[in-house]
Amino acid sequence: MMTGLHIVVDIFCVVCGSLVGWKYESAQDHSEKYKEGKFILERFQVLDPDGRAYMIAYEAQVAGSDADDA
Repeated sequence: MMTGLHIVVDIFCVVCGSLVGWKYESAQDHSEKYKEGKFILERFQVLDPDGRAYMIAYEAQVAGSDADDA
């Protein structure tokens, strides 16, 4: 993704050590500041306790982001 300059940190699973996403630490552009402190989890990397992929309802996939509420 090329939406601006950001500092991000990786998020790892504490059980298996797999990379499951990232967190925005800081954003250089003022228009991107809303991302600071937010995180992205790659849903295909996150498994439920039984080892199966989580199923997400269609409504959750098409819902707006926090930025839409601002």
